[in-house]
Amino acid sequence: MLKVFKQAPIFCIQNSFVNRFCLKIAKNDLFFEYKNHMSAVLQAIPRAALHEQVAQRLRQMLVEGQIAPGAKLNERELSEVLQVSRTPLREAIKMLAAEGLVALLPNRGAIALQLTEQDVRNTFEVMAGLEGLSGELAAQRVTDAELQHIQALHFEMLAAYTRQDLSAYYRLNAAIHQAINMAAKNPVLTATYQQVNARLQALRFRSNQDGDKWARAVQEHDVMVSALSRRDAPALRAVLQTHLAHKREVVLALMQPQV
Repeated sequence: MLKVFKQAPIFCIQNSFVNRFCLKIAKNDLFFEYKNHMSAVLQAIPRAALHEQVAQRLRQMLVEGQIAPGAKLNERELSEVLQVSRTPLREAIKMLAAEGLVALLPNRGAIALQLTEQDVRNTFEVMAGLEGLSGELAAQRVTDAELQHIQALHFEMLAAYTRQDLSAYYRLNAAIHQAINMAAKNPVLTATYQQVNARLQALRFRSNQDGDKWARAVQEHDVMVSALSRRDAPALRAVLQTHLAHKREVVLALMQPQV
């Protein structure tokens, strides 16, 4: 027999198999409580999880150009689009500001990052070095399991390319670069890589919107995975640096005034 108990803000269900299952609604957190004959468990889903999810959605909007470089982040509009209150939205924006993706300006609010041409040159120069070092170390330290994971991501990325699904392709592309960086097993390198790479995400996404340049990038990824599979450190370092140089060229061309 099923019994339902309602004692606001607590809702409980009880039957012959489960002594009691309770849902508690607290002020800041959602709690699920399960009790049976043997044990009692209390698990909290913290409020922090929400603003992290909002931050991830905002990153995607920035990367894919749904929020243009230099544009103001309108809290009212974003709250409606993301269906969240302004409190987690503001917390998410602060996270992005700490990552360098938005700037918090007095009396103007949050503005999406807009890099100058020299910013792009400088940042890609540093990123090429970080990518190259990541590849060199990864080729020396990658495990068989990590290699298989990267190869699987590569095949998924090729499928996305075949479908011309740019959003999925970019997500998988970024995951491959991150996995190579993680395979280097250098926490300092990873932290620096993530910080610098965050500034370039939107520009790297746009660099694949030209068909010929996109095809070249796919070919370079074939070479990357092949070099990693052979544990060829110099070859992987070289192709990653070449890959970044080509990305820089495409991005700088896109920044030029259209005639």
